Amino acid sequence: MIDRIKEAFENGKAFIPFITSGDPSLETTEQLVYAMDDAGADIIELGVPFSDPTAEGPVIQAANLRALSAGTTTDKIFSMIAKIRQKTQIPLILMTYANVVYSYDTELFLKKAASVGVDGLILADVPYEEKEEFSDVCDEYGICLISMVAPTSKERIKMIAKDAKGFVYCVSSLGVTGTRKEIKTDVSSMVKLVKEANDIPCAIGFGISMPETAHEMALQSDGAIVGSAIVKICEKYGAESVPYVAEYVKQMKEAISKL
Repeated sequence: MIDRIKEAFENGKAFIPFITSGDPSLETTEQLVYAMDDAGADIIELGVPFSDPTAEGPVIQAANLRALSAGTTTDKIFSMIAKIRQKTQIPLILMTYANVVYSYDTELFLKKAASVGVDGLILADVPYEEKEEFSDVCDEYGICLISMVAPTSKERIKMIAKDAKGFVYCVSSLGVTGTRKEIKTDVSSMVKLVKEANDIPCAIGFGISMPETAHEMALQSDGAIVGSAIVKICEKYGAESVPYVAEYVKQMKEAISKL
């Protein structure tokens, strides 16, 4: 499974969109995956909704609540992914929180994730020092536990990067997720520190919404991650959002490909 993520970064800069599973419905989420794949996405992050998503800004928090209100469950997401895997082999990464995995049972969660074709897992609230209880089980089932580094990580970046799997998620801005007018963080220094410790791709996320910003971030890394801007489209258009998201992904992929 790890090979799918590796291959995604071998064809140039990677564009990685995020959507919240079940917002507005799992049927729409499934169609969004196919549309984003066709539009040029290289990896797709699927949020597993949680009632207290502490790393998220108001846009994705609201999407989590909409998804949960619509009856989205972890088991239903796994069933959706099993269907998706019949039509596409695009790398899929689940992004959620420790409590979601704990409450399901860590080993059972990862065993099920692997069985339906999940490639990676991001746990936004698990620090490096506490990741071992998840990383060992991820390794057992061939799932990459994606490490995150932030501007405040500083001397910890090399330590985190040393045993990172898949790619390193470089958080471009302090605070929660959300779109920003500009990114002032010295992301190139973060990427440099990661690369000194591990020859692994780095993708930058948090705050990217415009093609110009995605292009700028991709110049300094191996890819760009966008969530809130896409979730806003889902919020605005609901079940009719698929063509609008596809067009957005197409523009963003084109922007980072012009390097």
